[in-house]
Amino acid sequence: MTRQSVRDRLSDLGAFLLAAVFAVLTADEALAGRELSETALFYDQLAGGLACAALFLRRRYPVQLSVLLVAAGTFSHFVTGPTLVALFTVASRCPVRTTRLVAFLTALPLPVFLIRHPDPSLPVATSGVVYFALVSAAFGWGLYVRSRRRLVEELHERAERAESEAQRTAREEIAREMHDVLAHRLSLLSVHAGALEYHPDAPAAEVQRAAGVIRDSAHQALEDLREIIGVLRDPAGPEGTDRPQPTLADLPRLAAESRAAGTPVVLDQDVPGASEVPAVLGRAVYRAVQEGLTNARKHAPDAEVTVTVRGTPGEGLVVELRNALPGAPLERAIPGAGHGLIGLAERVRLAGGRLEHGGTGAEFRLHVWLPWTVRPRSTSS
Repeated sequence: MTRQSVRDRLSDLGAFLLAAVFAVLTADEALAGRELSETALFYDQLAGGLACAALFLRRRYPVQLSVLLVAAGTFSHFVTGPTLVALFTVASRCPVRTTRLVAFLTALPLPVFLIRHPDPSLPVATSGVVYFALVSAAFGWGLYVRSRRRLVEELHERAERAESEAQRTAREEIAREMHDVLAHRLSLLSVHAGALEYHPDAPAAEVQRAAGVIRDSAHQALEDLREIIGVLRDPAGPEGTDRPQPTLADLPRLAAESRAAGTPVVLDQDVPGASEVPAVLGRAVYRAVQEGLTNARKHAPDAEVTVTVRGTPGEGLVVELRNALPGAPLERAIPGAGHGLIGLAERVRLAGGRLEHGGTGAEFRLHVWLPWTVRPRSTSS
């Protein structure tokens, strides 16, 4: 038996006891002034007992049970408690339209009752007014419980959607990191392997240098892939295993790697206060330059790439890469899925920046602007 079913059983038992106690406690006052024979009183009490027992069916047949009890309540006082519980169940579990219909059927006897008992000082009139007041309270409490239940369900749904969205965003971020890192490493490996293939008679020193670059690139690619898989398995990551993320200070090293792969790179970096650049912003700049160099290596491997990085706090950082377009299609171009610039555009958009790319005459231009927000310095008295 599940926890929900146990809770429902206990709730039904509580409703049964509440209705029975209500009928017993209000019996003397409700029956005052009414002359009932012992037989009539027995059947009245029997109807109340059956009505209390019928409450165990209130979840399956709420409307039918409430209508039956409302009709029986006109003849028996002991049915009043179960009637209130049944009406509460309708208001808390049934659609609003159904609740309105049941409320209308329940209120139908009210005008007739008021016409027959116009004097509110009479005990019968007072008892009737109290009954309809209790009915209204049962409907009101049921509607409140229903609205609260729906609010809780909606909050749970929102929390689940937010968690799902966060997981999707995290997966996309990991996918972008995987593409940026591995595409760069594997493109370096491909360039040097291609050089060895096209120049098998190269000097031993050059072959040894190219083989060293291939080995290092493959090793770095495996390390990066192992790190990303570790993040996928354990997003929190064990302490002490996090590798330092690239920053603005790593751009010279990135340019040197591309030069070693045979791509001429001119780096023009002018960022006053570069040490104060936020880590997230520096990583975004690094990934933008990395993706630009990877694309240039794929589509124009022999063209010189000019990398310009400028900016100041408040005005933002501008990253621009330019390289000449190849004059003819490459015989053996490095394959790509075409998702690099798409992923870079998503990264820039999430950082609040802008990205432009495309051919300008004989050149290909990649232009990225990223906001650099000035954080106020805290002062101590």
